Amino acid sequence: MAAALMAAVTDLGPHRLWGLCATGGYAVAAALAAGAPPPRRRAAPFVAVAGAVVVPMVWLIAHRQGQLEVDVVHRSGALLLSTGGPYLPEPERIEDYHPYLPAMALFGLPHALLGDSPLADARWWFALVFCLALGVAARTVAGRCAPGGLAVMAAFPLPALALATGGVDLPVTALMCLALATAATGRPVATGLAAGAAAAMKWTAWPVLVVAPVLLAARRSGRAAAGACAVAATVLAGLIVPSVLVSPGAFVEQVLLYPLGAGRVASPAASPLPGHLIAALLPGGRPIALALLALAAVAVALSLAARPPRTLLVAADRLALALVLAVCLAPATRFGYLLMPVTIAAWFRLQSRSREPAPRARSRGAEPWTGRAGSGAAGRSVPVPAGPGCGARRSRCDGSRGAKGA
Repeated sequence: MAAALMAAVTDLGPHRLWGLCATGGYAVAAALAAGAPPPRRRAAPFVAVAGAVVVPMVWLIAHRQGQLEVDVVHRSGALLLSTGGPYLPEPERIEDYHPYLPAMALFGLPHALLGDSPLADARWWFALVFCLALGVAARTVAGRCAPGGLAVMAAFPLPALALATGGVDLPVTALMCLALATAATGRPVATGLAAGAAAAMKWTAWPVLVVAPVLLAARRSGRAAAGACAVAATVLAGLIVPSVLVSPGAFVEQVLLYPLGAGRVASPAASPLPGHLIAALLPGGRPIALALLALAAVAVALSLAARPPRTLLVAADRLALALVLAVCLAPATRFGYLLMPVTIAAWFRLQSRSREPAPRARSRGAEPWTGRAGSGAAGRSVPVPAGPGCGARRSRCDGSRGAKGA
């Protein structure tokens, strides 16, 4: 329904093509899921991915079509390579603005190095990081990544449209999921690396710098959370500060003022969400919207302090809520930004429902998904068959086997 509606109402060529391809893919997948035998039914998510992602993405890349953000990232990669910073000193048009933090320009380096080749399109690299980071996040907490779950996530209309036409939010979202997964399993260095990398691409990822350490403190210790924060700060400084020093004025204009709707050029992000409506329709509306945004941030911080999340799903929901509030209350905003909270809230639920028991014992203690006792080998008793010579010395044999396998 969403794809057919997009094809019918949009005046953007890439979005119309996506709507047409996705409508066909979803229709065939729905037919398989409804009436086909189980083996074919399991293929339904992959058919949906083919129609909603692969076909439109390949066609659009081959014909050099897509959202403006792809060209912006390509140009920023070339600037980063030539000047050390991704920002034009004097932007005059919307096309001149790079409203992202400096690490986003890294996705434009293949285009800068290889030229205007379809293989250098930033969308391939957005998709690669998206799939890899989500897969690693699932394996971190469940021991495996269910391919069907990844296919369902990629075929969902918001990620599918982004994969085919643009995609800057995809790697940011997946790295936030990875930061939550590593925090839930008590890995401070990995948490800091993932959270810092996401936060060095877009401001919208900054809530993970708070939620992930709070989860890590609840799952492991405050010292581990402090270590993750130190790693994240180091990553942020290394990826952001050099570009800021190259062009501080351009950074302020393009990364601070422009996303807030206060730049010299008006942002086209103008979906009729509460923050934009307040900024556009009320006298002094922009300060009011920004004040509401700040109050929402304070409320989320207080909720984390009062009731820190102790499980992965609760932390994911808390981060998704923070992102929903940010998207809805920002003066310059788009419905497409909801891709981030939707993916974060859905990804681990898809994996927790479709996962199989991990082939190895998980760590002791409560399960990271829900806080309940784990169901892996570490949480259950396994009978040991009696072997030659055990007989009356069964307890000693069992003990030696346990020590050998530990």
